[in-house]
Amino acid sequence: MGVSTTSPERGICVVTVDFPPVNALPVQGWYDLADALRAAGRDPEIRCVVLAAAGRGFNAGVDIKEMRRDTGHAALIGANRGCYEAFAAVYECEVPVVAAVNGYCLGGGIGLVGNADAIVASDDATFGLPELDRGALGAATHLARLVPQHLMRALYYTSRTATARELHAHGSVWKVVPREELAAAALELAREIARKDGCLIRLAKAAINGIDPVDVRRSYRFEQGFTFEANLSGVADRVRDTFGKEGAQ
Repeated sequence: MGVSTTSPERGICVVTVDFPPVNALPVQGWYDLADALRAAGRDPEIRCVVLAAAGRGFNAGVDIKEMRRDTGHAALIGANRGCYEAFAAVYECEVPVVAAVNGYCLGGGIGLVGNADAIVASDDATFGLPELDRGALGAATHLARLVPQHLMRALYYTSRTATARELHAHGSVWKVVPREELAAAALELAREIARKDGCLIRLAKAAINGIDPVDVRRSYRFEQGFTFEANLSGVADRVRDTFGKEGAQ
């Protein structure tokens, strides 16, 4: 359980997230993920990173149970800072990051894949931001990198999800495969990237980030301010209490 790192082939690092039962990450989990991604990017032998997850789904966001156990704001602040670091670590990884998405990709999961360089998904994968149903805000910055602006807004306001095939149609998912073929498909793309010159691929990553029209770190940080406002006003607690009564995790 936790975040693990393997190197199945030369030039490729696979970072796997495993937090049963639903891959809702605790505060420390986000920091551990950020550390693993940054370490992989610093390794001169690595030319591509695959970000994957074990279990039923890719990511269910933050651990709401951890937040409920906290009588103050430490867990909220920790989760916000941890997410911020993990999302940034994907974006700023010195080599390309391929996200291998299985099952659900929700909340914080959108922050991760929205900052990835490429996405390979299983045919049962769904993507969405149920934040408004959970008393939170954020990651619209990253959803906007996956779908067009008006669709992003509709998905955000309704808390609906989009399928992997829908995202493929929008061009944000590279390939959709049966779940049992996901790992192989992600490695196939990573392998093709890893064949490039190591120095050149790192320059390419830096160059592409440099021409990005949106500063994802600043944009997401702006969103986080409204999450704090929702919590300080009591709105977040009210919505989270309702969410808990409906039998959610």
